[in-house]
Amino acid sequence: MKKFLVLGILFALPITAYLFFASGKNNFARLPVLTENVQDVSSFQTNTNSSISFKDHISVVAFFGSDLENIKGNTFNLDKKILEKYYDFDDFQFVIVLPETAKGDTSEFVEEFRKISESSKWKIAYAGLDKVHKVFNSFKTPHKLDKTGHTPYVFIVDKEGNLRGRDDDEDYGKLYGYDSRDVAELNNKMNDDVKVILAEYRLALKKNNSQRKK
Repeated sequence: MKKFLVLGILFALPITAYLFFASGKNNFARLPVLTENVQDVSSFQTNTNSSISFKDHISVVAFFGSDLENIKGNTFNLDKKILEKYYDFDDFQFVIVLPETAKGDTSEFVEEFRKISESSKWKIAYAGLDKVHKVFNSFKTPHKLDKTGHTPYVFIVDKEGNLRGRDDDEDYGKLYGYDSRDVAELNNKMNDDVKVILAEYRLALKKNNSQRKK
């Protein structure tokens, strides 16, 4: 009986892992590229001593503007429904792009979330509002930034600096970004798409490693 139990567990674990990454409509297909070569933030100031870049990372990117008080709910939704599930994955990062006028309020904003989230892992890039707009406009989405540099929509950028999303979404057609105010959209669509892109890169890595061994 114990042997059957052990065999059952060994059989179930790979299937469970497969279902985790493959759940959802996209399964193991590539998450579509909607915009190629978005502008990087590597020249921006940061909240650390190191630079921030989209290259070689899977990035969730948010443009949260200078009025940080008003986006606490959005940030909480995003952190609990998406980010905390993936912080421990290699090459995954959460990048908040802010106008430099918000720099003085950032430490307090991050500290407020520290007890309930992994806010120490948030990467924050600052620049003049015009440069923030240039980066955002390079994403080529139908969304707009308000006068503070804010949009509630957050985006997935791959390791090559391409914007990923859906090109056949049942509600929007093309889904460029995910509404951080909408828990259902984060919990279902965005969570599914993050799983897909992580699985995509892991399959590519596994394939490359197997080829090297031949």
